[in-house]
Amino acid sequence: MKPPSSHIGELQERRQRDEFRGAVRALLMRPLLGPGHDDFPAVRRQADKLRDWFAREAGWVLHVEREGARLYKRPADTGDASRGLPNYDRRRYVLLSLACAVLERAEPQITLHLLGERLMQLAAEPELAARGFSFTLHGVGERRELVGVCRTLLDLGVLQRVAGDEEGYIHAGGPQADALYDVQRRALAGMLAAVRGPSTWRPEEAPTGFDERLRALLTEHQADSDEGRRTALRHGLARRLLDDPVVYAEALDAEAQAYFANQRGVMAARLCEATGLVPEQRAEGLALTDEDGTLSDVAMPAEGTDAHVTLLVAEHLAGLARIGAVASEDAVAAFLRDAKDHYGRYWRKSAREPGAERELAEIALDRLEKLRLVAREKGAIRPLPAIARYAIGAAEIRATPDKGSSGLLF
Repeated sequence: MKPPSSHIGELQERRQRDEFRGAVRALLMRPLLGPGHDDFPAVRRQADKLRDWFAREAGWVLHVEREGARLYKRPADTGDASRGLPNYDRRRYVLLSLACAVLERAEPQITLHLLGERLMQLAAEPELAARGFSFTLHGVGERRELVGVCRTLLDLGVLQRVAGDEEGYIHAGGPQADALYDVQRRALAGMLAAVRGPSTWRPEEAPTGFDERLRALLTEHQADSDEGRRTALRHGLARRLLDDPVVYAEALDAEAQAYFANQRGVMAARLCEATGLVPEQRAEGLALTDEDGTLSDVAMPAEGTDAHVTLLVAEHLAGLARIGAVASEDAVAAFLRDAKDHYGRYWRKSAREPGAERELAEIALDRLEKLRLVAREKGAIRPLPAIARYAIGAAEIRATPDKGSSGLLF
């Protein structure tokens, strides 16, 4: 017996909805998506709907071509220093930028050794030297830095390995241990998510300070009307909700707070429908949470010593939040020193060494700050409202109906 046509239509509609949601999630986590990525076929099939949705909800532009997809995400808060690639500091970003400059002028293929030599030439520019930057490839540490940048470009699809191995280059440092790459021009061209490229300014017009340059790169046109201002507010809030772990009302200016108070329920419903996130609304703000954790680059809870320590610190600070108290880095380190006696047997060996609690405290506080669970203010650690979810309540003993025994419920 054939299923009714209405049932087939419902199944097709559900499949399309699920595919669209998966494509949205994939682009949120990997805005630069190569053709070899598992989710790229779905992104291509849903390209028109995705373009419309991202433009309408967040004001983000999406380009989808045969060679890949690029979602030009632009943050609502350019002063947030917690964003960025894992294990990247200012120096590593300079190296990444120089590597992209080398690849822009390179042939369709390039070796790791040649990339390093040309990057070293660019690093010798007087302006960089005047700022104290140097890169010589003389030591294993600098070759490891170069390989780290190359692996980032491999992960982003800007480079594709043809032959060779980076690990041998780190220790040998010469053409006898090398790697060969294809340069993917489309992916390279999509690396910079700027409204206006820095090369479009004439020297006499170029902004000078860091903040001025950042604003010049990212300032978007806004219609000078009430509707234009409302659209800008909506896009800014949507960007925060899609990118940030939690949005606190107190962090918004007065105009954004008023809009947020009136529209957050409607906005949350629309964004959650498309992303599969779950809204968590409180008086202090709003969070769109992901139940399976795949839309977070900082998982909590998670496995490993650092993650366990972070959870312990979160529970400790949640208790302080109940009484309106703040902590210090020294106090958090002291808490972990005491916790080591109870939990240390589960931690890696280096975390049990004397004095390791300070490094563990820094790791935990950094993760909690990125998750918007704490704020650091002049040496003080202030728990933020969302950390209350990690508070452990008092145990309550109840009878278990089926066995009559007692169980602990929290």
